[in-house]
Amino acid sequence: METIQDFLADVQHKLKVPKSNVNTFGKYKYRNCEDILENVKPLLNGKATLTLSDDVVNVGAHNYIKATASLFYKGDAIAVSALAREAVTKKGMDDSQITGTSSSYARKYALNGLFCIDDTKDADATNHHQTATIADCKLWIDEAVTVENLRGDIWQDIVAAGHSENASVISHAKTKTKQLNESN
Repeated sequence: METIQDFLADVQHKLKVPKSNVNTFGKYKYRNCEDILENVKPLLNGKATLTLSDDVVNVGAHNYIKATASLFYKGDAIAVSALAREAVTKKGMDDSQITGTSSSYARKYALNGLFCIDDTKDADATNHHQTATIADCKLWIDEAVTVENLRGDIWQDIVAAGHSENASVISHAKTKTKQLNESN
């Protein structure tokens, strides 16, 4: 009898989600939550149910959206959660849009975890490094969801941008690392 782990492994093996969206500012390709859902639904084949849910988690002075992706199959379930911090303000967005953006981001990473989708940056993502400012680097740091993410891909981008030895960037990264460690 096929278990939920067997079913999930088969879906993970078959699932392909191309990076079909383009960030024109950073000049890189990416995938979003909708792309993942569009590609995974046919693989569920009416045999399994996938649900997404959100909770608001307050850590210190910040709200995080905790998204959970749950797969149900033959009475069993597997769930993976991810967190995304709500920005205090974001130019051109009202509060509900800020929450919605955080929800989409957290859901994408919960789905990435459940279906083992590698979300590392492709070669197109490196095109913006030559023009990245210290402010850009600080924004990248603010977007970190885990310490590993900050020390991995994000720090590699900062090194490539030539700002890894800037005292302000280092201080900002240390503060973010402390916040991430305290939230776990």
